Amino acid sequence: GQGSVCSPIISCIYMHYVLVWWYKEIIVPKLKGYSGLVVYADDFVVCFQYKEDAVMFYELLKRRMRHFGLSLQEDKSRLIQFGRFAKENCERNGHKPETFTFLGFTHYCSCNKNGKFRVKRKTSRIKFNKKCKEVRQKIRSMRANKLKDIISKLNQILVGYYHYYGITDNGRSLSAFRYQVIRSLHYWLNKRSQKKSYTWSGFLEMIDTAYPLARPKIYVSIYG
Repeated sequence: GQGSVCSPIISCIYMHYVLVWWYKEIIVPKLKGYSGLVVYADDFVVCFQYKEDAVMFYELLKRRMRHFGLSLQEDKSRLIQFGRFAKENCERNGHKPETFTFLGFTHYCSCNKNGKFRVKRKTSRIKFNKKCKEVRQKIRSMRANKLKDIISKLNQILVGYYHYYGITDNGRSLSAFRYQVIRSLHYWLNKRSQKKSYTWSGFLEMIDTAYPLARPKIYVSIYG
């Protein structure tokens, strides 16, 4: 069932035979160009050098899934042009290349400091908003606790968040999340009594000195 402890194991078994083995043994020999497959549990991304290879694979994949009583989630399954040439083509046509979301990160086409093409990643907007909502609710439930206990719990949440989303090029999203935590904390602490407890400037000073909140940190360097 959904959420069962054995679900990840079952999904890995299914994905190995239904997708990974089939892709390597049956699909790759038929392709004209380069292809790559990335799988995590029941999520996957497949890259192709040529569009015709991608179209062929997509149609065969749907047939393969139906054979095992499975189906693709259509709202999350799509063919897109992505990469250096996609960026160049889209810029000539006056629009931006498409993006895709995988494992909580939105992948998009960009450039490095030297102006060369690079795939960058940022926290998915859906995941970002969901986590901000969870933290607001958590702070609300803890607002009557001692401030040092609230800060301690929030630091655990922040460090855990940084460990997952702290990858190359995602520093801005990490800072934005910390800012949302600070705003929520300021709001709910001022709700503990009828009288406003903290001004914004005084609250920020307290956060920086007496009760510091963990600052963003990049834990994974993709290109390092």
